Amino acid sequence: MAESERFVPALGRERLTALYDPVIRLTTRERAFKERLLRQASVEPGMSVLDLGAGTGTLALLAKREVPSALVDGLDADPKMLERGRAKADEAGVDLHFDEGMSYELPYADGQFDRVLSTLFFHHLTSGDKRRTVREITRVLKPGGELHVADWGRPADPVMALLSLSIRLLDGAEPTRENLAGSLPAIFAEGGLESVETRGQMRTLYGTLAFYSAVRA
Repeated sequence: MAESERFVPALGRERLTALYDPVIRLTTRERAFKERLLRQASVEPGMSVLDLGAGTGTLALLAKREVPSALVDGLDADPKMLERGRAKADEAGVDLHFDEGMSYELPYADGQFDRVLSTLFFHHLTSGDKRRTVREITRVLKPGGELHVADWGRPADPVMALLSLSIRLLDGAEPTRENLAGSLPAIFAEGGLESVETRGQMRTLYGTLAFYSAVRA
């Protein structure tokens, strides 16, 4: 399998998939940062929304509960994570659609989505796949559509820099390098998005979580 065709299992090991939800909930202030991202995205009734790197569907579920008439799709490359996402949606009685696929080969039409959302996903991608993914996001967004991202960013202070070492160890120095250098905004602009902004930061046990937005012209 080619390097760009690989995906990283939850927490780096397939056997840890079952622990993904509780670990993320306890260590990243998950509810707080995902609700903050949704407020930032301002999803409106009837909008089409893609949760990119959806994992077990927590963000997609929150979006659908907050705006029931939104059309929410979740995409992830890990079938075991998607199984959990579908089970969570069924248990909650929420109508969500999940697709298996790679972020740099999105199985969607040009201009399909009003919003693309992504949380704790870009730092798993190699440098080249980050750029391929942003080009695909630009393609599937409608004109005026928006990308909203929460992911690891440049450490805000020495304490956050020390804590971010755990991300480098867990997810690899190469995929996390550009995140921790604060390079995601430049990558978004390079991929064809405009009005790129850093919208704020949040302190976590793993380092600084940064919030970004960008618009397809």
